[in-house]
Amino acid sequence: MTTFTEHKQGTFSWIELATKDAAQAKKFYGELFGWSFEDMPAGPDLIYSMCNIGGKHVGALYQMGAEMAKEVPPHWDSYVTVNDVDATTKKVAPAGGKVVKEPFDVLDVGRMSVVQDPTGATLCLWQAKKHIGASIKDDPGTLCWNEVYTSNVDRAGKFYSEVLGWKLDPVDMGPMGVYTLFKAPGVEDSVGGMMGITKDMGDVPSHWCAYIATNDVDASAKKATDLGGTIMVPPTDIPNIGRFSIVSDPGGAMFALYKNMH
Repeated sequence: MTTFTEHKQGTFSWIELATKDAAQAKKFYGELFGWSFEDMPAGPDLIYSMCNIGGKHVGALYQMGAEMAKEVPPHWDSYVTVNDVDATTKKVAPAGGKVVKEPFDVLDVGRMSVVQDPTGATLCLWQAKKHIGASIKDDPGTLCWNEVYTSNVDRAGKFYSEVLGWKLDPVDMGPMGVYTLFKAPGVEDSVGGMMGITKDMGDVPSHWCAYIATNDVDASAKKATDLGGTIMVPPTDIPNIGRFSIVSDPGGAMFALYKNMH
């Protein structure tokens, strides 16, 4: 079990589902990944549900209010830990991005902002206080990777480099095209990846996708459909790296299933 007591600057630390039907989402993810849920009141008419494995936090979900649900489809948000969310957020506009929500305190657990890169992909920035984010990563049923699909890899890459200090490591994947790995200063492993949106993907907006680890991608993808989800990208091998599938839950929020080859 890969447990964490802190997350380093520039690394992904949390995922959060905004859904139109929390009960439906709990049933789907509970059966798919074995998650249990801990409901926490988080304001008027808002219940914030921690998603747990073995009593440890792996993510969260909440049901959107009526106004938000009219404007925003169900989705998974990805969070990156930063040491100073105010200073990092100030870099967003000069780098060509947009601040969706200025930094604000989340009770006494942390401080955050919501930003968009120049191509429209949304990302949350998190400065931890009492809540570091996920206590477990990289194990089955937990976050193992985050990847941005973008309409312009050059603009997006420059943005993340300027705002988060990530170094770009392009890798030629042959028929799959060029895949860019993000490297954070002082962190040995790559922290995330970037792919250009291709014509065969259709009219897909730029977005971040959370990858959740599983012992068997094919079995998990089938189970997702049995539970009312939809396979968007069927189980596919990434040569010498792993196997993945992109699915959407019954509410339409997309995420990826992944198993490392090594």
